[in-house]
Amino acid sequence: MLRLRPYKPCDAEAVAGWLKDEYVYRLCCADTVRDYPLTAEALNDFYREQENNDSFWTMTAFDQDGPAGQLVMRFMDEEKKILRLCYIVVDDKKRGRGYGKELVGLAIKFGLEIVKAEKLALGVFENNLPARKCYESMGFKLVKDAEPKVQTFMGEEWKGLEMIWEP
Repeated sequence: MLRLRPYKPCDAEAVAGWLKDEYVYRLCCADTVRDYPLTAEALNDFYREQENNDSFWTMTAFDQDGPAGQLVMRFMDEEKKILRLCYIVVDDKKRGRGYGKELVGLAIKFGLEIVKAEKLALGVFENNLPARKCYESMGFKLVKDAEPKVQTFMGEEWKGLEMIWEP
């Protein structure tokens, strides 16, 4: 069972350690956090830049053994109606246990009940099938008319897809 709490700088070592290779790092973070390899110091620097942003929450999911996942939630619009989930990552040793679904479920609950969002959105790369299946199973749907954002990583073009969740 996962629980959700605000991210703490002491979580950075664990989170950076879950992104063991560049492929997994790019799937989870693209290149927006910092260049690969991600270090605990770089992760904390990135989050520290947002510490005074009231529309940005970095959260850590934890189980009985400690940190097990993390994500960022931020408002996408001035009206604070659309909450975007990003940088979703689960401990690589704990994947396959349903933690991704549980983490996304906690984020949906936080979005609806705590910050009163009306919709949730996220981006996922077309080649990240496990994440897409997870998000679809939680009720996220592909935004049909959104033009995929194409980025190049490791010599390949990756299509970024937009997904939306509405009650």
